[in-house]
Amino acid sequence: MSSTNHFFATCSKGIEDILQKELEQLGIQETKIHTGGVAFEGDIENAYKACLWSRVASRILLQLKEFTISSDDDLYSEIISIDWSEHFSEDETLAIDCFSSHSIVTHSHYAALRVKDAIVDQFTQNTTYRPSIDKDNPDIRLNLYLSDKQCLIYLDLSGEALHKRGYRQQAGSAPLRETLAASMLYRAKWSSFYEQGLPFFDPMCGSGTLLIEAAMMAANIAPGLLRDRFGFDCWKQFDQSQWQKIQSDAEEKKQQAMHSLPVICGSDNSEQLVGIARSNIESAGLSSAIKVTLQDATTNLVPCKGTDKQGLIVTNPPYGKRIGQVQLLRTLYHRFGVQLKANFDGWTAVIITSEAELAQSLGLRAFRKNTLFNGALKATLYQYRVNPNLNKTAKDPAPEETVGSDKDNNKALDTVTGVDNKTSEHALMFVNRLKKNYKHLKKWARKNDVSCYRVYDADIPQYAVAIDKYDDWIHVQEYQAPKTVNKTRAFQRINDVIDVVADILETKQEYVVLKVRKKQEGSSQYQKQDRKDRKITIKENGLKFIINVYDYIDTGLFLDHRNTRQLIKKLANKRSFLNLFAYTGSVSVYAAAGGASSTTTVDMSNTYLNWAQENLSINGYSGDRHQFIRDDCLHWLQQAIDEKKKYQLIFIDPPTFSNSKKMTTSLDINRDHVALLSGCLALLDDDGKIIFSTNAKGFKLDSSLSELCFVKEITAITTTEDFKRKPAHRCWCLAKQESALDCSM
Repeated sequence: MSSTNHFFATCSKGIEDILQKELEQLGIQETKIHTGGVAFEGDIENAYKACLWSRVASRILLQLKEFTISSDDDLYSEIISIDWSEHFSEDETLAIDCFSSHSIVTHSHYAALRVKDAIVDQFTQNTTYRPSIDKDNPDIRLNLYLSDKQCLIYLDLSGEALHKRGYRQQAGSAPLRETLAASMLYRAKWSSFYEQGLPFFDPMCGSGTLLIEAAMMAANIAPGLLRDRFGFDCWKQFDQSQWQKIQSDAEEKKQQAMHSLPVICGSDNSEQLVGIARSNIESAGLSSAIKVTLQDATTNLVPCKGTDKQGLIVTNPPYGKRIGQVQLLRTLYHRFGVQLKANFDGWTAVIITSEAELAQSLGLRAFRKNTLFNGALKATLYQYRVNPNLNKTAKDPAPEETVGSDKDNNKALDTVTGVDNKTSEHALMFVNRLKKNYKHLKKWARKNDVSCYRVYDADIPQYAVAIDKYDDWIHVQEYQAPKTVNKTRAFQRINDVIDVVADILETKQEYVVLKVRKKQEGSSQYQKQDRKDRKITIKENGLKFIINVYDYIDTGLFLDHRNTRQLIKKLANKRSFLNLFAYTGSVSVYAAAGGASSTTTVDMSNTYLNWAQENLSINGYSGDRHQFIRDDCLHWLQQAIDEKKKYQLIFIDPPTFSNSKKMTTSLDINRDHVALLSGCLALLDDDGKIIFSTNAKGFKLDSSLSELCFVKEITAITTTEDFKRKPAHRCWCLAKQESALDCSM
């Protein structure tokens, strides 16, 4: 090799400046930053040092040739012109990685095949033998980069990516890449802490990656010392003696610094992860330097033992992308923030997350933010100085001690901090009201064999949420706050809610699901919000229903219509039943259970119609007696009138407004209810009845309907105990004969 070679060190986007500084500290002066890496020049010793010492580089590549091409034949010619016998023999295995943005040679896999063909043909011509391909564990790895302006072929001196240090024996479910951990520590300026002997703490340490990287950095341990293999091992020009000298120097530096390490400790609430972390730490040879304990970051979190100094906290909490659910994780972040403010005054805390909403839940104000990439996932590193007084601002309410003096409320309120006195009073009012409601409704539900019911509905104006209980699941809907409400305070209040609701309603925190209920346009109320597809089967009055607490604004079962459904069951015996705007068909299930001679379920959504069919099926109702029709209900209604269809019992609960593309015209229930109900009357048998319901606010039934039929409001009997405080709908019975208005339960 020449004394001056061209190299390229790859890294994650956004940390090129860190990598450049690392290379310069190794004595490499000729560097230039590019997106995704740093180019540098020097002798091969520089590349060996970079492989051994860089904490953030992914790969170190040696440039073999630069050229341009206009076809795949040109690529073949350029590759075969390189004397590959100078680099490896026919006995070695080979892998070729290709990245192409070339306008003609566009297919990366095909380009890699052409490179392989050229290399194999050269060896076959010269030796009659050829190297074989091993994509997983090759002796030699080549990297090819193609563009219209420049084509580059590299020898990968790293082999496996450099984040694979060699100490990780086991990992958790979403392990932090070692190079990302090192990047976090650089951005957090960990060196300014350990140089002063200040401690390091990771309270959600998982498999221990941040702890090990922090210790290796503080002890000046080369991150590649534990690796037993690099990409240059089988390279013909590898200088073994030069490499051994670099390794020996690294070993000497490690021994010198090990005795002067600051306190480094971590904890996790999982016994399994604590065990994994300790195993990895032992594998790294750092058991004497790092201590890991079993501890929950959200309750009674305490600083490291063995020091009274304020140091650096760096941690990688769950994001909500791969593990868990963002809204649920707000509780974890909120409680962690409370612990920081209560027990880590004077420390610097650093977290990484892809969700700004989660970072906001900490209740701290970041003094620095950095963009980092966890694989392809863009994340932000938030840095905080933990000091309650510093975090007190006009927009960010001041922290306070335990709220309230009632012992019964302490458990529910011990984490409601970071708020002002007025907010604390409201929080106490919310907790008291939720407890009072639940105490009453729990007895009522048990007595009436009800397992799904509303517990709270914006009873305290400052806590504008609806809370529904579906067996063990808690469905929390946050009403969108008016623009006049301070966003920080509104955010804090919803944190208060999700922080205490599981304890009060006697369920697990992971069963709490939070949604924001905004004003819906058109059919957006029924559009998918998430894609968990987690279906749950619940029971109501002995019947089974499938609900989905995650994916839509509503769950698939309107709890306020529990009595309405019971009424339909009572009225349906031996009657033909029509369910318009049927949603998930729960009312059709009750009609079938009540002995309806037939049921017809109409909705324009395939998703909900299939859901309705599944609801009837799991209750044993199937066959020709039960029809499911996908259509715009307004269009179908006119068609049914033309065909002179007749039904003895009709239930209609239309949306307040809809302008779906699937509809031939828009629907405004205030404007259109007379025409809609007139159409239903045209389908009604003489002795039949229509049950009409709406949740439109301020709705007034047009008086002209009384000229067409007999009308009786039945809202009182269709309103259930859990909705008496705030009725969600109004309901009427319409009939052609006055005697048919009897809807007594």
